[in-house]
Amino acid sequence: MSKKKIGVVFGGRSGEHEISIRSAAVVIEKLSRERYDVVPIAIDREGTWRDPADSLAFLPESARESIGADVEAYPRGSIAIVGDTRYRGLTYIGEPNKEVELDLLFPVLHGTFGEDGTIQGLFEMSGLPYVGCGVLASSCGMDKVVMKTLFRDSELPQCEYVWFLRSEWESNNNLVISQVETKLGYPCFVKPANLGSSVGVTMAKDGASLRRGIDLACKYDRKIIVEEHLDMREIECAVIGNDEPTASLPGEYVVHDESKKFLDYTEKYSATGNNEFVVPALVSRELTEKIQKMAVEAYKAVDAAGFARIDFFLRNDTGALIVNEINTIPGLTEASGFPKMWAGSGLEFEQVLDSLIEYAEARYKDKQRNRTIM
Repeated sequence: MSKKKIGVVFGGRSGEHEISIRSAAVVIEKLSRERYDVVPIAIDREGTWRDPADSLAFLPESARESIGADVEAYPRGSIAIVGDTRYRGLTYIGEPNKEVELDLLFPVLHGTFGEDGTIQGLFEMSGLPYVGCGVLASSCGMDKVVMKTLFRDSELPQCEYVWFLRSEWESNNNLVISQVETKLGYPCFVKPANLGSSVGVTMAKDGASLRRGIDLACKYDRKIIVEEHLDMREIECAVIGNDEPTASLPGEYVVHDESKKFLDYTEKYSATGNNEFVVPALVSRELTEKIQKMAVEAYKAVDAAGFARIDFFLRNDTGALIVNEINTIPGLTEASGFPKMWAGSGLEFEQVLDSLIEYAEARYKDKQRNRTIM
């Protein structure tokens, strides 16, 4: 059986650029060399697509060593994603006879211009199969306000929140502060509506810190969301599949230093030793099943495909389980919950990657059944 050529796209113009590189390195290292040829495709912070040889420089040494020899054989030069009746894959600008045909693209891009439906739209227009959610699910999952609207319509319980535009904040910040204080009070969490990995997220304890938090969030997005603070535990659940998705055992962040209970970007991705991710989460069997059921419902609410991670809050005061958000390209780093939850469920990450490629191929094949002309 000939090996499939997989283009792993990573980096990107996002505040989560570094996390994307770390996730891509794990994917590249874990993809079976017996089944796949891996083509690294880095997008730098300015949005320039790098050729495979240049892309190696973005990766840690372990990932470079696993594919370096193969990559050196690829053409050099600026690249473009192309799909037509002759071939689908990469073409090298200035080298018209240099083409690399790809069987499938695997976007490992977090945040804007990668997880928000934009690059998925490029792949769709090019007629290329790709791993993960489509344009609609990606864009709806990225925008926390739209996502929460879909969750509400699916009757999924959520926390209280307020949202507003950056222009509204700049034109009348006192009104925004009043709305937040009236509906939510303090403390509360301020977030860019279209970002993840805790980038730009702060906890506001009073009016001054709320203003600082909103100013920070406005640097990352034009839409801001502020959520109520809850006495709760953070529970996560991984989901894979297309029309009939499957949920993993849930996992949970256990925080050792209660004075730093808010897990910001540094706490999640640096080796601080303040938290660990435990699988399975320390909950009853009945609650585990409820988490899995709600995770699948949230997945279907945005019409997700391939894979996603759903985050929950488990309230300590009432015991209520509420959905926080969905991540349509969750972190895949060595510190991330998604691979750990599947490992705890008896499925190693290499097997998960094989499944994701199969789901992508099945979804692409199913789409070919759709008529595009009358």
